[in-house]
Amino acid sequence: MTIASAKLEIKPNIIDPDGFYNELLNAHEGLSEAQSTALNARLVLILANHIGARDVLSEAFRLAKAAGTPS
Repeated sequence: MTIASAKLEIKPNIIDPDGFYNELLNAHEGLSEAQSTALNARLVLILANHIGARDVLSEAFRLAKAAGTPS
């Protein structure tokens, strides 16, 4: 199910961001770099599937790429 007019939420929107960050770190604990990278890839795919809206996902790619590009 795709929502054609979906918009990417870019304002802080995570309840208990510190708890989320700790849970994310804990998920990577004890993993090799390759295992950690694979975990991140699986997490991206699971969340992308949950979002579903291609326009939102495309905007997220654009923002993530721009954030990692030096000015």
